[in-house]
Amino acid sequence: MARGRLRIYLGAAPGVGKTYAMLSEAHRRVERGTDCVVAFVEHHNRPRTEVMLHGLEEIPRKELEYRGTVFTEMDVDAVLARRPQVALVDELPHTNIPGSRNAKRWQDVEELLAAGIDVVSTVNIQHLESLGDVVESITGVRQRETVPDEVVRRADQIELVDMSPQALRRRMAHGNIYKSDKVDAALSNYFRPGNLTALRELALLWVADRVDEYLTEYRSEHQVSAIWGSRERIVVGLTGGPEGRTLIRRAARLAEKGAGGEVMAVYIARSDGLTSASPKELAVQRTLVEDLGGTFHHVIGDDISSALLEFARGVNATQIVLGASRRHAWQYLFGPGVSATVARESGPDLDVHIVTHDEVAKGRGLPVARGALLGRSRIIWGWFAGVAGPALLTLLLTHTDVDLGLTNDMLLFLTLTVAAALVGGLLPALASAAVGSMLLNWYFTPPVHHVTIADPNNILALVIFVAVGAAVASVVDLAARRTHQAARLRSESEILSFLAGSVLRGETSLEALLERVRETFGMESVALLERENEVAPWTCAGSVGPRVAVQRPEDADVDMPVGDHMALALSGRVLPASDRRVLAAFAAQAVVVLDRRRLQSEADRAKVLAEGNRIRTALLAAVSHDLRTPLAGIKASVTSLRSDDVEWSQEDQAELLAAIEEGADRLDHLVGNLLDMSRLQTGTVTPLIRETDLDEVVPLALGGVPDPEETVLLDIPENVPMVSVDKGLLERSVANVVENAVKYSPAGEPVLVSASAIADRVEVRVVDRGPGVPDEAKHRIFEPFQRYGDTPRGAGVGLGLAVARGFAEAMGGTLTAEDTPGGGLTMVLTLKAVPNRPGAPGDIPATADP
Repeated sequence: MARGRLRIYLGAAPGVGKTYAMLSEAHRRVERGTDCVVAFVEHHNRPRTEVMLHGLEEIPRKELEYRGTVFTEMDVDAVLARRPQVALVDELPHTNIPGSRNAKRWQDVEELLAAGIDVVSTVNIQHLESLGDVVESITGVRQRETVPDEVVRRADQIELVDMSPQALRRRMAHGNIYKSDKVDAALSNYFRPGNLTALRELALLWVADRVDEYLTEYRSEHQVSAIWGSRERIVVGLTGGPEGRTLIRRAARLAEKGAGGEVMAVYIARSDGLTSASPKELAVQRTLVEDLGGTFHHVIGDDISSALLEFARGVNATQIVLGASRRHAWQYLFGPGVSATVARESGPDLDVHIVTHDEVAKGRGLPVARGALLGRSRIIWGWFAGVAGPALLTLLLTHTDVDLGLTNDMLLFLTLTVAAALVGGLLPALASAAVGSMLLNWYFTPPVHHVTIADPNNILALVIFVAVGAAVASVVDLAARRTHQAARLRSESEILSFLAGSVLRGETSLEALLERVRETFGMESVALLERENEVAPWTCAGSVGPRVAVQRPEDADVDMPVGDHMALALSGRVLPASDRRVLAAFAAQAVVVLDRRRLQSEADRAKVLAEGNRIRTALLAAVSHDLRTPLAGIKASVTSLRSDDVEWSQEDQAELLAAIEEGADRLDHLVGNLLDMSRLQTGTVTPLIRETDLDEVVPLALGGVPDPEETVLLDIPENVPMVSVDKGLLERSVANVVENAVKYSPAGEPVLVSASAIADRVEVRVVDRGPGVPDEAKHRIFEPFQRYGDTPRGAGVGLGLAVARGFAEAMGGTLTAEDTPGGGLTMVLTLKAVPNRPGAPGDIPATADP
């Protein structure tokens, strides 16, 4: 079943006339005989809009009770059961009442489109997800109901409903939008001239970008010379904090300013797993970036700045978007922070955007580097507190006149030991206990300045001091290790959760999964190797990264076997044993993806076989009628001529012979199309490309047309360039298209066959004034055994246009259908032009203006 088409009326603000334009389009379609219904339209008590609903069939709404109030929503089941050709659905970003079939109305629309129903809808520019922040900054109002940009961008047609701010304010003042009691408040708040002008600019720029995409798509389809343009690839550095949503939306707006922009959000997780990221917040940000058409990446790296720059350069990024640091001012003593480091080391090839947000200076940011379990800086400060601290404390106590007593002195030294344990772990604390006990013995335990201790109680006190210091250090070190293990497991669970999500989303690209492995573990290359049995050589089923001569898993830096005959081989560095558990999950998923891809290939081959069976079935149906009709006419005419019971006059004999010839010609034409379609289906068409003049081929293609002088008008200028085609295939393709046009053209209206040069292409246009073909059927007329409308059974088997398009594509051209202005159908055959050579025919010299 073909997917329905989505048409969206886009406006800059409420009241510009989106719903009115949608209803006007519905009336036009109903007048043309289209089955069009109103699935959900809200007229907001506007008289002009309400009048437009008259004459249109409305699907009853579904009533839902919520918090004691009854609300109405679109009844998706009723629309699907009614199954119209076109459904009108107003306010695409609307949030449905709890208890509805879907949470958002655009999800309801997706169901209608999937069922083959065309949908016409409306959207205001402020409801696009990526523009939420900028609209709030302009109007001061945060839009709660939004629609992902990708949903709108996928629309088959977007029409801007534009109105100047002055005209919109006049409509508001006249009471055509809101009730009179709300007009003054609206004009002085949301509908201020500045707000409306800014929103209008956003709508115009967004639609302009969409027009550029349509133009690029058109040039690609018609194989026009490619347009050179820089592709903006923007990397967003995420910390897992709430500011990530602002960064993603900002990056999405930057990407939309350039054609083909791409957003790649990356979260750098440290290899030790110590991170303050919220898994829930990361999940929200992952969903947001995917809704905006970007991708999410999870990368492991010890140095955040280096890992981010390495990732950006690895994906050929042009810009990096980072948030302003969340660290407090005193924390800059430990380093400049990630943002400043990335900006300093990015070089001239990367632009770095530092975006402010609400979380600036509200919490600890990310340091530049990490050391061991507790971090390099903590270990350094721990050794300083454990060794230099007791010496400084001794110097302070010995140069003051205050005598605190041995007990207080020991408590002060114990405080330094505890501090060393809390900051630096076990070894600095033990060193602090040892140094402190020696200094206490030498300077504070009688007799002073001697190693001996006179009082046994002092010996016990020193032993307790050392034991307490060692015990505290052990507890702190154990807690640090447990924290490290817990954070490591959480990091692994996040990666495995993302991997499970990719499985549920049905991602089937093996290369994308291997690239994810390479990014996650910081490898140079990753390959999936397989073999048929124990003695068979290894073969590569898929790989990413630079080419590395890895013929066996044993040759790689890391190998992860999966079963007896498959293995994941990684090159770049040796992984610790703790990473192999996550790597095993990736390896198992890679095998699943490979199996799924092969099953998909088998399904595609089965689809081809099924298509072949369908064509054979259709062929039998064609043989049973369309081929037997001319045979029956030939048989009847021959039988009549051979009959001895009747003496035929010369005129009768000539008429019977003409009928035989006509039947044979029709039979030859039908069999030729069947054979050509068979060649196209089996891929045995091998064109012999030569430089050819159109005026040598097109007239020959009119041989099968009755009275070509009366029914066909040729217009092929002499200066049209030569084309690179197969002469026989081009003749057959043009013949089929022209014969089809003549068949549907009314009497007295000749078919126009013209040619013109456009850039490096030549277009042959076959224009008729027949009944035409609606847009939804234009793609079906090129399918085999399809005949549009009420064409009689004897008119052919429905292969002419299918063969014509197949031959055109075999020669590197295209064949498309367009509406003829004023009524009818125009077939456009686009072919490759031969570059003009000096002195070649058709090369017109340039002349200067007089």
